[in-house]
Amino acid sequence: MKFPLRGLYAITQTDNKSAEMVINEVSAAIKGGAVVVQYRNKNSQDNDNLGAELLKICHQNNVPLIVNDDIELALTIGADGVHLGKDDSDILLAKNRLGSNAIIGVSCYNSVEHAIKMQRHGATYVAFGRFFPSESKPLAAPAHLETLQQAKHLLNIPIVAIGGILPENGLQLLNAGADLLAVIGGLFNLYPEQRANQYRALFENK
Repeated sequence: MKFPLRGLYAITQTDNKSAEMVINEVSAAIKGGAVVVQYRNKNSQDNDNLGAELLKICHQNNVPLIVNDDIELALTIGADGVHLGKDDSDILLAKNRLGSNAIIGVSCYNSVEHAIKMQRHGATYVAFGRFFPSESKPLAAPAHLETLQQAKHLLNIPIVAIGGILPENGLQLLNAGADLLAVIGGLFNLYPEQRANQYRALFENK
């Protein structure tokens, strides 16, 4: 499944939530307009089953599912790809394990130079952030709008922005060069379908 060129990038919120709740929330987010889902779960001992259920829901709606950090989990459940952070497995290893058609995303924080290198190594997309204070990653170093502007001129793969993004502040990231907005709390803290609709409107009105 291909990675979308623009839209809402939903990242699961799993802390203190049952598998059923996570599944229902992801379904609602997709119904509201999310175009890609990342399965991020730092705590569960039941990653395989929940990941497989999310994959089923995503594929029923022609939405790709990407696994955060875990190449082997992505391989086990047949996910569409993996998202790698600074300390995660090498991009070349991910491509070798998951195949040449796998979606490989890489966190580049505030570094355009790293993004250029990752594009050269075959990344499907790169992510920059955090752009605003984030409850999911409160200690993450800030990224700047200028980074998005520079990246837009220098890259030819999709650019994802992440970190504290709300419907009220997302448009400035799109105007600076982001193609997708990755959201956790802003989407799943309240009513996911309604919130997804609000994010979707940013892309429709741009």
